[in-house]
Amino acid sequence: MTSHKTAQTMKPATAAKKLGVYLEATPPQFQEGVVSRDELNALQTDPPEWLRELRRTGPHPRPVVAAKLGISIGGLSRGGITEALTTEQIEALKTENPDWLVRERATQAEVRKETVRVKEKEH
Repeated sequence: MTSHKTAQTMKPATAAKKLGVYLEATPPQFQEGVVSRDELNALQTDPPEWLRELRRTGPHPRPVVAAKLGISIGGLSRGGITEALTTEQIEALKTENPDWLVRERATQAEVRKETVRVKEKEH
């Protein structure tokens, strides 16, 4: 009995998440198809122009927005940010530095400190 190796595929939403891009901003052919593991690797290794542009200017998915702002995804929600943001919008938020962002960054810094403290205590 011979076994045929079938290519692993994933839904476009999963591939977009792994690529760190906002699915709704990807080209229609990406959104409507399936992505094989090999295709995902190729996109990561040698990204096409649309992917480079999306990573550069957005819109970015919430996890990327949160990371760029130095806060948690929950912090985004508490700040009223529920949509994907462009790089320009993220930079504007950093410049404005609203009170909620200052609070969330402070909270995130405390969480990081506590994580380090706990790890050091364990070792």
